[in-house]
Amino acid sequence: MTEAQSNGKLVLSREHVLNLLREMIRIRRFEEKCAELYTLEKIRGFLHLYIGEEAIAVGVMEALSPEDAVVATYREHGHALARGISMAAVMAEMYGKQEGCSRGRGGSMHIFDAATRFYGGNAIVGGGLPLAVGLGLADKMQGHSRVTTCFFGEGAVAEGEFHESMNLAALWNLPVLFACENNYYAMGTALQYSESETDLKRKAEAYGMTAHSVDGMNVVDVERAAREAMAHIRAGNGPVFIEFRTYRFRAHSMFDAQLYREKSEVEEHKAHGPIKEFRSWALETGFVHQADIEEIENEVAAEVDAAVAFAEAGTWEPLSDLTRGVGAEAT
Repeated sequence: MTEAQSNGKLVLSREHVLNLLREMIRIRRFEEKCAELYTLEKIRGFLHLYIGEEAIAVGVMEALSPEDAVVATYREHGHALARGISMAAVMAEMYGKQEGCSRGRGGSMHIFDAATRFYGGNAIVGGGLPLAVGLGLADKMQGHSRVTTCFFGEGAVAEGEFHESMNLAALWNLPVLFACENNYYAMGTALQYSESETDLKRKAEAYGMTAHSVDGMNVVDVERAAREAMAHIRAGNGPVFIEFRTYRFRAHSMFDAQLYREKSEVEEHKAHGPIKEFRSWALETGFVHQADIEEIENEVAAEVDAAVAFAEAGTWEPLSDLTRGVGAEAT
């Protein structure tokens, strides 16, 4: 890691600030390119963009160790990149090429990578929650010191899996960080129209779980909260729930006409986006200079171009492999 803890406070270095900014820009430019490629029909199927929520994936991943596990949602490209899966492998997966991290079989919603312990991409709302509980239970039974982090949207808190998972994780004192990315609209319904209790941390507290609400648009606040949660969990104090209040700038998916919110509301949030705010703060404090930002943008642009070239040059899985991994192989 490129930063340190001092007296319980996060101490930022120039190197760490540059890293946080670089990772958020990597996600933003990747997602923008994916939107472009989708309109060109290079990427098919469903596509859910993470634009506007970059601070959460980047900040939380800084608090994890390589041994920890990550379970994500169908809006998981940003999590995958921040976790360390190569941009080329993620882009090839988007294209459906066998050089992708899931051999092209997962696509946008099912990114998987065993090497980084990234266990999906899950297309079912709330579907990753029981998986995270299972991973946490396995680690506890086997005596491992690692933690599972589960990302999910606020729409998942209305699902039965959420309540079952909260209950079991608290009951069994499991090493799980529940990271709720509250972008206020789920698929297209405002939170106040779907939940009688909109203070989401209270739902976790009802199960006796430590819970917090954090500004998910501030990458430093996100990282600080994630580190504190990880310390709590690793000390054997049980699971933690964090509501990261955020806002997605794009529609729910590329098929969404986005008629449920005013354009002016979106523009207002864009004016205080995570990258814009952090970049301005970093320049004002002298942590970074304009030349640093230009260098990052150039490096990221080259990485995106290389990822697209890799995906374009990738190969389709042969028809003979159609049933590979579907069932048990006869021996």
